[in-house]
Amino acid sequence: MKKLRELLSDTLVYGISSVLARFIGYLLVPLHTAEFATSQYGVVSLVYAGLAFLNVVFTFGMESAYLRYAKDREQAKNVFKTLQLGLGALSSVLVLLLVFFAPVLMPAMSLESTGSKNLYWMMLGILWFDTMVLVPFAELRLVRRQWMFAILKTGNILVNVGLQFYLILGLQWGIEAVFFASLIASGLTFLVIWVVTMPMLSGRWDTPIFKKALRFGLPFVPAGLGYAINETLDRFFLGNYLSQSTVAELYRPDMTPDDIVGIYSACYKLSVFMLLFVQMFRMAWQPFFLRESDDPDAPELYRDVFRYFNVVAGICFLFVALFAQQIVQIKIPGLDLYLVGEQYWSGLSIVPLLLGAYWFQGWYMNFSAGIFIEEETKILPIITLVGAGITVVANLILIPYYGMMGSAGATLISYASMAMLLYYKSVQVYQVDYQLFRAFGMMIVGAASVYFLPSVVNWMGSEWTSRFIVLLIGSAGVVLLALPNYYKKR
Repeated sequence: MKKLRELLSDTLVYGISSVLARFIGYLLVPLHTAEFATSQYGVVSLVYAGLAFLNVVFTFGMESAYLRYAKDREQAKNVFKTLQLGLGALSSVLVLLLVFFAPVLMPAMSLESTGSKNLYWMMLGILWFDTMVLVPFAELRLVRRQWMFAILKTGNILVNVGLQFYLILGLQWGIEAVFFASLIASGLTFLVIWVVTMPMLSGRWDTPIFKKALRFGLPFVPAGLGYAINETLDRFFLGNYLSQSTVAELYRPDMTPDDIVGIYSACYKLSVFMLLFVQMFRMAWQPFFLRESDDPDAPELYRDVFRYFNVVAGICFLFVALFAQQIVQIKIPGLDLYLVGEQYWSGLSIVPLLLGAYWFQGWYMNFSAGIFIEEETKILPIITLVGAGITVVANLILIPYYGMMGSAGATLISYASMAMLLYYKSVQVYQVDYQLFRAFGMMIVGAASVYFLPSVVNWMGSEWTSRFIVLLIGSAGVVLLALPNYYKKR
């Protein structure tokens, strides 16, 4: 239990800046969903999806390469200057290419109109600034300047959110305010972190180091692209592959595919609660399992971690899935705004599927322990790309019939497949008795609780009482399945 408490403590410490930044950023959801039409919010979501995808390409895996080669502090300044200048040159070339291909890319992102074209150019500026702070932020992590790292990350979010509130509510700007604020925040972060890490630029250019860094970093790009596809491509499919006739049949005749993208993206935000938990866990989990890997009892410890992870994930799933309707109706203090605008509530049915998808992503994080310990990491990009392929195929099959639910289902299928593929490989190289059937039992309890909620409400008549009773029963079922006597050694 001492080691499990240590992992819990690390999870909270590592996650605090990430959680703070996420929740500050989440303040934008009620603002955007109240001020923008669903079609406009769909455009915002598509541009952000494009940013997430392109960010992976722009980095060339240099963050991981810097952490690998700058550990030798005698060479750190040379590595810093070489990677920073090299990344600056490569990202500038990519920006020029994106300018050249703008006539092709703009329509795919619903930016054909004259008023939306500025969003594309601002997106390119954001991409360049975000790329140029990558190596400096890696340096802060490497020398354990965690408070400076957290201050700069949080400051970026505060500037972005504050400027958006001012531009949208004060100056009545439209969706241009979203990307202008992001551009200013990224530019300011770039200036500040360059001042902070300026002494590192006193090194010299080293061509062999740059070639070595590229060889090390480039394999991370396919894995990153696969993850970006899983996270963002569903918006592009909904916006470009969902026909107007299907929209009219599944939703309303007056809606467009852009409206559906906006509704889907807004409701997707509710899965942030599970995502935050998984990200906090990930930040603490990797150093923890590597530190404990020499302990003969490590496999049993990892089994227990998986068990407790599923308890927390199960309760999180139940709470958000059962109370999604009530969560979106929370009003922001001082503003007459719902947490998510009322016109977006028709997409709340996707929330349980997306929560389940991130629950499976947490399984993936757990199963990665054996892969890292036995240095079998070459399998990770393959599994991620397989997951991306499943995402593409499942979206193509499901969207014409199920719309938003099809996209959410595709995400769930993809993450579940990735988790199970990694489990299969992980237990081959490093034996851990995860008691997978019990973990699936917890998921089944969660899914059954959500499925039977309407019947319980009809039977009892009270909405709130019914939800709390189902939450308590479901949570009890999850905890019961996690009791140690269910995890006896075979």
